[in-house]
Amino acid sequence: MIADDTEHKPRREEALTLIVNAHGGLLKLKMEVHVGQPMRLVNPQNKIEQNCRVVRVEDTSPEFFSVAFEFDAPNPKFWPVVFPPSDWDAPST
Repeated sequence: MIADDTEHKPRREEALTLIVNAHGGLLKLKMEVHVGQPMRLVNPQNKIEQNCRVVRVEDTSPEFFSVAFEFDAPNPKFWPVVFPPSDWDAPST
């Protein structure tokens, strides 16, 4: 993850992904960020980059922040998962 720090200098941090979807997700970060702040994610597995913005920050522990983010445009191919999973069936009406 790449974002500007409080001194407006670009900073790179390896983040832990907690939740993912085609529109964004939830990260565990040490860096303090704010709602509306732009970030760029880099998937280390496939090197795909995706611009996004912070939509929520929770101070969940003394060591890290839980940061919800939204992609600038939906990108279901950013994560190495299939949406929806192949074994998922919608109830028939």
